[in-house]
Amino acid sequence: MSGLAGRVALVTGANHGIGAAIADRLGAEGAAVAVTFLRSRVADDPGTPERYQRARMADGEAVAAGIRERGGRAIAIEPDLLDAAVPAGLLDAVEEALGPVEILVNNATGWTAGDSFLPDTLDPAGRTTVAPTAELFERTFGVDARAAALLVAELARRHVARGATWGRIVGLTSGGRLGFPGEVTYGAAKAAQEHYTASAAAELGPLGITANVVHPPVTDTGWVTDQVRAAVARDPDLLHVADPADVAEVVAWLCSDAAAMVTGNVIRMR
Repeated sequence: MSGLAGRVALVTGANHGIGAAIADRLGAEGAAVAVTFLRSRVADDPGTPERYQRARMADGEAVAAGIRERGGRAIAIEPDLLDAAVPAGLLDAVEEALGPVEILVNNATGWTAGDSFLPDTLDPAGRTTVAPTAELFERTFGVDARAAALLVAELARRHVARGATWGRIVGLTSGGRLGFPGEVTYGAAKAAQEHYTASAAAELGPLGITANVVHPPVTDTGWVTDQVRAAVARDPDLLHVADPADVAEVVAWLCSDAAAMVTGNVIRMR
C-alpha cells in the first residue's frame, strides 16, 4: 500500500484498456475506486480489430470485482457522461458508496470514428476516416472536454465545502504538436481538456489539489495491429508500444504524495 490508502478515486472509462489498468493500479495502492464506463462500439471498419470492439463492450463490474477480490473497495457505475446532469449525481453516488472523491481521472472518451479534412483516407492504423460532423463533435467534445470540466468543477465545489486540503486530478490526452491528422475532432477535444486541466492546476493549487495530464504513447488496448506496430517503428517520435499498465504506473505516481509539487504539466510518455 502507498499513501493512497483510504483515498477515494473516480476513474472514467475504466471498463477496459488504460482506464481499467488505472483503476486496478489505484486499487492496488489502497484507494477505494469508482469504475465508470459506458459500453459502446466504434464505427465498424476493417482496420478496427473485433477484440477492441469487444473490450469496449465489457462490463466495468469485472474491474471493480478484481479490486474487491484483493481486499479493496470498489464499485462500478455506467453513466452517460454526455448528459450534463450526470457529474453531480455521479459524485453523489460515489460519495454515498465509498466516501468523498479525492482523485479524479478523466479517461473516458466519446470518440467513435477517426475524422479528417481529407475524408475517405486511411489513418496509420489502416482505418478509413470520415469528414468532421456535428454529431461527432458533440459526442467527442461532450465527453472528452465538457464532462471532464464539469467533473473537475464538481470535485472542486465539494472539496471547498468540506474544507479538504488534498486532491488529485489527472487527464488523459492524445495528438501532437501539429494537431492530430486523421482524428482531428478527438485531438481538438483532448486539447480542450488539457487547457481545462491547466486552469484547474492554477486555480486549485492553493487548495491542495494538483492537476496534470498524461500523454501516453501508442498503447495496446486491443486496437494495435501489425500495421500499427510497423507505423510506430517508422516514426522517430514514437519509441514504444506501451501496455496499459505502463500508463497506469505514471498516473498512480501523479496521484501519490511523492508528486505533491508536480502540477500543471502535460507528461508525454514515449
